[in-house]
Amino acid sequence: MSFDVAKVLKERHGENFTLHSDLLNPQLARVLKTLGFDRFYVRGEGCYLYDDKGDQYLDFLAGFGVYALGRSHPAIKQALHQAIDLDLPNMVQLDCALLPGLLAEQLVARAHEGIRRVYFCNSGTEATESAIKFARRATGRPRVLFCDHAFHGLTTGSLALNGGKEFKEGFGPLLPGATQVPFGDIDALAAELRRGDVAAFVAEPIQGKGVNVASDAYWQGAQALCRKHRTLLVADEVQVGMGRTGKFFAHEHYGLEPDIITISKALSGGYVPVGAVMCTDKVFMSVYSSLERAMVHSTTFGRNQLAMVAGLATLDTFEQEGIVEHTRETGEAFEAALAPLVERYEMLHAVRGKGLMLGLVFGKPESRSLRVRWNALEAVRTALFSQMVVVPLFHRHRILTQVAADNMNVIKLLPPLVAGQQEVDYFVAALDDVLRDAHHGSGLLMEFGTTMAKSALRRGGSKPVMAPA
Repeated sequence: MSFDVAKVLKERHGENFTLHSDLLNPQLARVLKTLGFDRFYVRGEGCYLYDDKGDQYLDFLAGFGVYALGRSHPAIKQALHQAIDLDLPNMVQLDCALLPGLLAEQLVARAHEGIRRVYFCNSGTEATESAIKFARRATGRPRVLFCDHAFHGLTTGSLALNGGKEFKEGFGPLLPGATQVPFGDIDALAAELRRGDVAAFVAEPIQGKGVNVASDAYWQGAQALCRKHRTLLVADEVQVGMGRTGKFFAHEHYGLEPDIITISKALSGGYVPVGAVMCTDKVFMSVYSSLERAMVHSTTFGRNQLAMVAGLATLDTFEQEGIVEHTRETGEAFEAALAPLVERYEMLHAVRGKGLMLGLVFGKPESRSLRVRWNALEAVRTALFSQMVVVPLFHRHRILTQVAADNMNVIKLLPPLVAGQQEVDYFVAALDDVLRDAHHGSGLLMEFGTTMAKSALRRGGSKPVMAPA
């Protein structure tokens, strides 16, 4: 009899955390139990997750941006079912299949005129690794610049471009020539570029870790400096691209024309991992410069038919449903709805970002009584307040969010792009409820402490750990 996934899920239901603790990552299981996030999800649809008790959760993580079209979108499902039933000749390898060419055609059509070629891989970090190799080959230079707080992936090359020390500890030495510059500091960037040995400046148009935004002037200056010093500009659009900011590519907001663009996550439609490196003809052909170099950079699964179908169906759905424009409108509605909360609550300082990539920025209040409470929390652990907001959003209101970065009082909102006014209203009302408690008494602190204590008892009294960003 063929494998019956429904039967297996039913028979082994409830073993999730035990299996992860015994065979996979025990620390992830520990973190989730500590925060009381240990749920047994059984279904996902649109903007929502459903657990084994039938409870509904509003998903404002969207798989770190994978689910731009929400979970289980019928158009993507239908296309993949059809592709499987067609018994397509997949991964022949010594072949030029049609579907990769069609997806490349669609992507190139959405980019600026200088982008003419596409290389397909499996993930965002693979796209970053490829961009590093392409840039070094095209320029003949060794160094790569990146920004503080940057996140470009966790494989060895992309890890070298990570602005968070916590990710790098114990994995060095990493890629030589990787140099960090402050995000938004044009003078620091200019000083490094003047050395004349920089292959590429790799940057996220809006940073995922912290939802940091630089000025239009900075980006225009950065592009001009890269052109002047013959350094390639690489736009990492893995999370922030594909419509998330209200434009198809986030770099469009700043009038940029990158030499290389990396994408992934949302291109998958939420089903089949895929990544892509889009670049100029000059850069691409410097890598694949002769018959002998036809396979000099490749990956086994990169052009697989199901990934191509998922990408094509995703782009078609974007057009059919007007996703980019919808995202822009919903993002504006979100910012408008959050603005009164910034005025009302001293600890909520700002909302930053674009479209449906937003950061709620918390900071020290002005009132003496609130300031004393804030300082006490910060003395226990930097950025504890933001985690204290994430936990009741989940437990009280069943909303899944994340702290935007370790040691940073910012909560990142990354809802599916199909979210609408209903989801905006629900989230804002929930945040209002949580912040009201935070500003009027110790109820929020007690609730957070109770959650930690109950979790510690379940785990036998071991020390609590914080959730990853």
